[in-house]
Amino acid sequence: MTNDEPTVGRRVLLRTAVFLGIAAASSGLLGGGEGDSPAGAPGPSAGGAPPPAAGPGAGAAGAPGLRPEGLPDASYRLRPMTAEAPAQPPAVRPAVRTRPLLELPQGAAAGKAMTLTFDDGPDPRYTPAILDTLGRYGVRAMFFVCGEMATDHRDLLRRMAAEGHVIGNHTWTHPLIPKLGRSALEAEIGRTSEVVEQTVGRPPLWFRAPYGAWNRAAFEIGADLGMEPLAWTVDTLDWTEPGTAVIVSRVLDGAGPGVITLNHDAGGNRSQSVRALEVYLPQLLARGYRMTLPVLPPH
Repeated sequence: MTNDEPTVGRRVLLRTAVFLGIAAASSGLLGGGEGDSPAGAPGPSAGGAPPPAAGPGAGAAGAPGLRPEGLPDASYRLRPMTAEAPAQPPAVRPAVRTRPLLELPQGAAAGKAMTLTFDDGPDPRYTPAILDTLGRYGVRAMFFVCGEMATDHRDLLRRMAAEGHVIGNHTWTHPLIPKLGRSALEAEIGRTSEVVEQTVGRPPLWFRAPYGAWNRAAFEIGADLGMEPLAWTVDTLDWTEPGTAVIVSRVLDGAGPGVITLNHDAGGNRSQSVRALEVYLPQLLARGYRMTLPVLPPH
């Protein structure tokens, strides 16, 4: 029995310790003393630090989640901060073409439809008379403007826009594009688009290379600025001043569905161009042609 006494004593001590531990735990669960949290909720951590923030679902049943004073329910993290200002869809960049459009896109070219275009202006000596003739017959046209002319005659740009004409980009100084470096060409095209947008509230959507001399950089820069390249199918060569009758005959002989005629309202003496328009426009209309504007092709 002597050998069993230490063992019995240890057993008694162990049982006593277990009993005291259970009692202490029971007292902590039921006591609800100062600093205790409600049953099932985590109590404060050591040092008085606040409890961890509630998860995103806290407060979903009507009770607010745990959060710093003055902040909304933790579920605010799930709400977009710009919900009151829906994002605008990104602008669609036109395809980078390898050649300009040479005819009216489908839809605009239905029937006997043609487009009249005028390059190099605006020029206060000739552009107003051309606008007067177009207005007299209720016809709209396209004006591919040069920035150096447009910036000095913004009133004519505003008149073009107000009367429903389309304003296109024809570079700033009418250079030969293939002889320009990339940065110089970007400035020529970009500055002209800026002047048009500042004056009429929207940038041009069409671009035409001076002399019809295109290159890869021109197509890329035009597309970056949201413009489609447009050429022509009937060249009146009015810039050579061949005589009013010659200009008229070139337009009438070349007339046809989808035709785009090239005229000029600046860059020299354009009095023949002004008179020619007065002659051939009513004849085209009498033949059943409609002067229309091109429709942007799908991207």
